[in-house]
Amino acid sequence: MSSSYPLPTHANPSPQNQPVKRHHSARYYAHRVRESLATRVSKLVCSIFLFFLFLIGVITFILWLSLRPHRPRFHIHEFSIPAIAQGNGFENAQIDFNVTARNPNRAIGIFYDAMHVSVTYDDQGIGAISLLYPFYQGPKNTTVLAGSLSGATLTVTNQRWQQFLADRSQGRVIFKLDVTSTIRFKISSWDSRHHTLHANCPVGVGPDGTILPEYKDKRCPVYFS
Repeated sequence: MSSSYPLPTHANPSPQNQPVKRHHSARYYAHRVRESLATRVSKLVCSIFLFFLFLIGVITFILWLSLRPHRPRFHIHEFSIPAIAQGNGFENAQIDFNVTARNPNRAIGIFYDAMHVSVTYDDQGIGAISLLYPFYQGPKNTTVLAGSLSGATLTVTNQRWQQFLADRSQGRVIFKLDVTSTIRFKISSWDSRHHTLHANCPVGVGPDGTILPEYKDKRCPVYFS
């Protein structure tokens, strides 16, 4: 019994199936090198431009934060109506107050025009007074605003006084002290436009007519109109 096995054969690839080797000239390689260098230079220029653009943005943001004006801060420290403790002393009533205005800015000053202080009770005005002449407040500076309302600057009727006494019997009488002024911010030689500032300071006094502890040194909300 005989078996036959296929004999291995070796086929020579025809010249048509062999990959064609391309030979480029020196000019072609020089052109490719120039293209590669141009691409690298373009990427480097773009990177430098983006870096400086980012750096300018950071510097601008820091300058904006440092030169952006912050509102003045007002705190009420003292407020009293001693006559409340007497019960029937409304004819000689007097309101004494002490408020501070703080400029929190590091490099920005504030010009204040005439300052007006008023006191309201139950949303009704009971007194007002003009305080201080126009003045300039330097950076990181605090100005004390102290004064009194009495006589012509304080209008309290007997009916209103009875309401005070009714509230006193409940342990407290609530008032609101308002500070109004027109201000301008000053940055170096540049002055801003005028802004009308309002500081609203709610304040309560006890049966003895002096400020209650929870209102003492309290910060007053401030807004512009």
